[in-house]
Amino acid sequence: MARKYKRLVFSDRQQIEEMRNNGNTEKEIAAAVGVHIATIYRELERGATDEKSGYSAEVAQRAIG
Repeated sequence: MARKYKRLVFSDRQQIEEMRNNGNTEKEIAAAVGVHIATIYRELERGATDEKSGYSAEVAQRAIG
């Protein structure tokens, strides 16, 4: 049986940003969004900022577009 992969949409990225700001771990974020933890690590790198939280959903969305 083939694996099913989930592509992140902007609302997923907003959820990641909110959870990151609230101090959730990458493992907790992955479980809430429904993706593998490696997806979260890649996403956090894609949306990296210089701000305190270190992640922006808007930056990540622009990076893929």
